[in-house]
Amino acid sequence: MHFSSFTFNLLLITAAPFANAWPTAILQAAGNDPNLLARAEEAAKLLANRQAGAGAATALFEPVPIFNAKAQYINVTKGSGHEYVAPGPNDLRGPCPGLNAFANHNFLPHSGYASVAQYIDATQRVVGMGPILATFLSALGGALDGDLVSWSIGGKPSLAQGGITGILGNGLTGSHNKYEADASPTRPDLYQAGNDYKTVTAQFQELINYSPGGQVTMESLTSFRSHRFETQKATNSYFFNGPFTGVAVQPAAYTFIYRFMANHSAENPAGLLSYEVLQSWFGVEGTNGKYNAVQGSERIPENWYKRAVEYPYETTYFAADLLNAASLHPEFLEIGGNTGTAGSFTSVDIGNLTGGVFNVGTLLQGNNLACFVFQLAAQAKPDIALGALGALTGAINNVIGGLSCPQLKAIDQKQLQKFPGYTRMPVYG
Repeated sequence: MHFSSFTFNLLLITAAPFANAWPTAILQAAGNDPNLLARAEEAAKLLANRQAGAGAATALFEPVPIFNAKAQYINVTKGSGHEYVAPGPNDLRGPCPGLNAFANHNFLPHSGYASVAQYIDATQRVVGMGPILATFLSALGGALDGDLVSWSIGGKPSLAQGGITGILGNGLTGSHNKYEADASPTRPDLYQAGNDYKTVTAQFQELINYSPGGQVTMESLTSFRSHRFETQKATNSYFFNGPFTGVAVQPAAYTFIYRFMANHSAENPAGLLSYEVLQSWFGVEGTNGKYNAVQGSERIPENWYKRAVEYPYETTYFAADLLNAASLHPEFLEIGGNTGTAGSFTSVDIGNLTGGVFNVGTLLQGNNLACFVFQLAAQAKPDIALGALGALTGAINNVIGGLSCPQLKAIDQKQLQKFPGYTRMPVYG
């Protein structure tokens, strides 16, 4: 049996959840299931062709159009128990528009302080996140930004909100370089603007400008991400593209917009994301050219249908989007930052950073990129130390258990010390 290199990479992503050994189980799965190989071959053709665009993974993970109105409808009308209620002065809201909207509709507690279990439930129920990815991201928030079992979508909770352990966490807003990153689509860079959570109307307008024709797509979001990446390198003296936050969290901030906010229908089962739907999710009023961001007013649109229940957005789907974007824009994998002046971006050698476990020449091969980004999450310092690393390691093992990853024990944090955007809040070591 012959596999092209790129086809083999896609086959690994496709088959990873079923693999118990490496690479024998994957090859056996392909040999016994011609449909699996056919899907990988087709995806390879799509993803290898730059003209196919950043959203080409859809054909691999959503091969047959499915729309079930009853199963996909999210009811936020009056009387549903999930109608929009604006946040009060003491409610926590932060840099993630989706989580803000969940709290505004009581899919998460309206206070903005929730348990890991509540995050897992809301992300799956409302937008169709896969259970493994939902558990990983929710546990990551608890470990890095909270007290292991709960965390804030905004800043530090009050004693009344979080209790005596909750106040030890800094929340998502306070997670810069751990969970929140520079070059956000609509939020400013912390050390450039003084905050990392307020929606910047001009950035929202730029996102729209990169998405002509009334629709936002994976292709337009990826192009916009490249623009934001280069803009922040050129203007923010403290710009830092971290090993985990830059390579994994930053792309999620873009891909999640389409994968989780697009509206689905019988006519468009893979989803369409109109300007109006995007405005609702981001709490932006007005019309094109005359937008106005209203902080904290993110809401789930009425008459909105989530992605097909049969096609949850799982770690494998995200890994394929990650791989595709990096193939189109290799600069996304440049770990490093500006060295004190705008436009002084310097990257670090991945081999030196990881003690030779990974290198830039092989990062896009096989499952290396997925292994790299998920294991890096375990290197960050939690807000609350006791037990956090054990809980986080468990969540990460759930993600990478089938990938047979080369083991990354630690990174050389000295490689990052030359970047002021890192040293102001070092998170490794």
